[in-house]
Amino acid sequence: MKKKLDHFIKKYAKKQEGLQGIGDLDLIEAVEKDYQAWFLSSVISEIENILAIDHRLPVREILELAAQRIVKELSAVAATIRVLDPDSPRMVSSGAAGISGHDMESAVDVQDSISGRVTQEKRVISVASIANDPLYKNKDLATERGFHSLLAVPLILPTPTSSGNSILGTIQIYYTDDNRQFDALEIVHAELLARRISFVLAKKKIFDLEELNLRKETIVNKIFVKLSRKENIKLKDLFVLLIPELQELLNIQSCALFTVSDDQQYINLETAYPLDDCYFDVGHTFTVAHHAYFEAVISGKEEYGDWPFERITQSYLLIKNPSRSSLISSDMNTFIAERHIHSILLIPLYVDGQVSHLLAFYATDQKEIFSDDEIELLIFFGKEIIKATRLEFMSDVLHDIKNPAIAVAGFANRARRLLQSDDVEAVRDKLTAYLDIIASESSRMQDLALAMAGEGREEVVNLAEVAEQRWQIVEEVIQDPALRHVKVIKPDCQENMLVFCPRFGLERIVDNLLGNAARAVPGEGGSIGLRCYQEEGKVFLSVENTGEIAPEQLEAMQKGAVKGRGLSIIDRFVHANHGGIKIEVGNGATRFIISFPLAST
Repeated sequence: MKKKLDHFIKKYAKKQEGLQGIGDLDLIEAVEKDYQAWFLSSVISEIENILAIDHRLPVREILELAAQRIVKELSAVAATIRVLDPDSPRMVSSGAAGISGHDMESAVDVQDSISGRVTQEKRVISVASIANDPLYKNKDLATERGFHSLLAVPLILPTPTSSGNSILGTIQIYYTDDNRQFDALEIVHAELLARRISFVLAKKKIFDLEELNLRKETIVNKIFVKLSRKENIKLKDLFVLLIPELQELLNIQSCALFTVSDDQQYINLETAYPLDDCYFDVGHTFTVAHHAYFEAVISGKEEYGDWPFERITQSYLLIKNPSRSSLISSDMNTFIAERHIHSILLIPLYVDGQVSHLLAFYATDQKEIFSDDEIELLIFFGKEIIKATRLEFMSDVLHDIKNPAIAVAGFANRARRLLQSDDVEAVRDKLTAYLDIIASESSRMQDLALAMAGEGREEVVNLAEVAEQRWQIVEEVIQDPALRHVKVIKPDCQENMLVFCPRFGLERIVDNLLGNAARAVPGEGGSIGLRCYQEEGKVFLSVENTGEIAPEQLEAMQKGAVKGRGLSIIDRFVHANHGGIKIEVGNGATRFIISFPLAST
């Protein structure tokens, strides 16, 4: 400010050179009048330069541009910006002007720093001599840079946060003068310019909210359109639809949705994108305590904060450098290196204050921090995906409940016809068998109706036993006039075909395989058959029917691009239980072969 005044007086004196008869008071009055007009117009120009900063830029760039302009207007040499971290008592570096950000500490304590003191007292603090100030820690770097005095000015948020705090952080403005005495006008000038930054941030806040609402609306509309087409709801398709809406926030390489058990001890991978490029197995259950980064985000930490390789908050866990983070296992580090993943973001989704789901993003870029709006959008995305999983599961149940319903209706009609026989005793055994099937299938319908929480616990199941039980029902069902053209071949099953999986789910996929096979037999007639066998530590179930699938349909099936919900249910269950699916076509027949690891007893 003094330099500007000196500059003005020199220019004014030169302008008035040669004038005679002007008294001292008149000269002072003229200088004062012209100086005030010049000073106010200069301040207006400085303010307009700050307000002209593009509000669409990231916050860090806005702060750095504003700092550069403030340094220039206040004839300073550099400035640093620190932002208050709401999740820890620290001031985080958020950019600089006139100094490399790499030469700054990433964070300093609120209680033991000049910037922290500014945020606590909410006022400008001047430091006449950095060398003599006990709160300034890195004195050697300041001396090396030629910084000897500073003004620390609060940066005010456009609106208070939920905690009521209106302080964003501080801007520390550095000068080369030692023992510099800052006058009141300099302090007010610095504070005035710093406060104008809040107007740019307010415009950015409005712009970001509009963008946030637009992205939310786009996500909802895309899901609505998908549902309204009467197509099968497949989560992998929803991920493909919705991931582009998040790419501006994070360059996503893959993402995954986990469910967390009520006791918070176990976590299950519900779905992933892409399915074949995820570190964890879809459908498999893991112990939370065995995975440090799951435990950190689900169980919580005693201390939230920002560290060199991780940032842990109540809203999210960001692993900024997976290769060096203590939360990542050596096996996962191999996966990360192969896929060039440079950051991992975990977002817990809460129900009644407890984590019910977990959303994980694996990204090829690095981010140091996320804004509240960015996290809000990702949480919104996660909740919409969860809704879709519920709809998908309900659609699966409605699809599968028709099989036992058809069986109940069919066997009830057959039982009625048997009761009309003149000699009921002669058909008693068959009537009893029919009633047993009706009771069993009625129980299955109840299980399906109550299956909204999942398909049941894993157990050792005899695949051959399950297959033969479901085959008996199919033998009766295909006696329906509409299926009279289908001939059944006696099953060929080895003994002790043990599989570790939920029995209820296994019954569902066997029903779907047999039902699909029967419906695929050409109208001119054909057969269906079933085999169970072991090879090289695996258990195989082969279902064959007359009629070859067209090549284009086979290619679509192998890519998972099919509309049939039954095939989608089969695919998810098999892969969730570490199995495989193979489709063979030839010699006038089609074979679906599914395999599972042989379970040990």
